[in-house]
Amino acid sequence: MKILLCDDQAVIRDGMEMLLQLEKDFQVVGSAQDGFEAVELAAKKQPDLILMDLKMPGMNGIEATREICKKHPNIKILVLTTYDDDEWVFDAIRAGASGYLLKDTSRQKIIEAIRGTMDGKSFVDPAVAGKLMNQVASNQTQPASILKDKLTERELDVLRLLAKGMTNTDIAGTLHLSEGTVRNHVSAILEKLGVSDRTQAAVIAIQHGL
Repeated sequence: MKILLCDDQAVIRDGMEMLLQLEKDFQVVGSAQDGFEAVELAAKKQPDLILMDLKMPGMNGIEATREICKKHPNIKILVLTTYDDDEWVFDAIRAGASGYLLKDTSRQKIIEAIRGTMDGKSFVDPAVAGKLMNQVASNQTQPASILKDKLTERELDVLRLLAKGMTNTDIAGTLHLSEGTVRNHVSAILEKLGVSDRTQAAVIAIQHGL
């Protein structure tokens, strides 16, 4: 798995690279000190995932995330930052980040989040998850009928549970479906909503009051 690091502090980048290199299937292919460099290296190195800080000089992490997701939708972006402010969290997810972790997260949890993100799961630090949901709910602007025109009734059921943070296993148990069927529904939902991961789908669901 090819990983790109983006943080304006060299000591953070170097330390994270040392930690990640302990995983045999992880390869750190580049290190950026600001958003501009991250956008440039994303194009050159084509990483599978970027660990992105937010507050950086020049282009910040939110702007870089938005730019990279627009140009390279297959690249996953996992925010790793010290900032848990409501607006930062919401803006990062809205820009296209697949997850949001704080820098005091343990190495094991970061590794789990990286692997999970590449498997299509979403990771949001528990300390900021509530803030994200509150922000999304307060920005609700569109009626649920828009989603009902796009999705089948079963897909809406799956999306409602997905927006509550349930895993495929949990959704399967609740709706009495196989995990394979749930996976197929999730894939169809992402395609119909034009998003690349579960976090983005959950944000849309809550914005529409589902």
